[in-house]
Amino acid sequence: MMVSIDDFKVKKDIEIEWGDMDAFQHVNNTRYFKYFENVRVHYGEMIGLRRHMEQSGIGPILAWTDCRFIRPVTFPDTITVGARTLSVQGSEMKIDYAVYSRARGEIAAVGASIGVYYDYRNLKRVDIPEDIISEIEKIEGRKAPRTHTM
Repeated sequence: MMVSIDDFKVKKDIEIEWGDMDAFQHVNNTRYFKYFENVRVHYGEMIGLRRHMEQSGIGPILAWTDCRFIRPVTFPDTITVGARTLSVQGSEMKIDYAVYSRARGEIAAVGASIGVYYDYRNLKRVDIPEDIISEIEKIEGRKAPRTHTM
């Protein structure tokens, strides 16, 4: 099943820079993980993660991520990177990503990640707080499924 960038409530536009390209004349595969990080941080700001972390010492840590490259992206271009929470389960939150190339007019890559909610003071996993889940659900406009699969 192919996704559309319109399937994502949280989006961030990013201009491709010349330095993002590699010797094969397309955006280097490692840059996509940076794009995912940019939209993930943007998403976190929208749900109040930084404020929550400063107050509690509890927040997410990236546990796993992947990317499926569909079409090459080249300079010049502006991409729109989308993120959506697919599910939450205990201490884990699964996020999907899509990278839309404006120059190509299509999805160039899709990806996913699992973030683990972590107590940085006590160095252990903790369940995602309900107030954070509520903020996620407000943004997504739906209940967050409480299980996920790889």
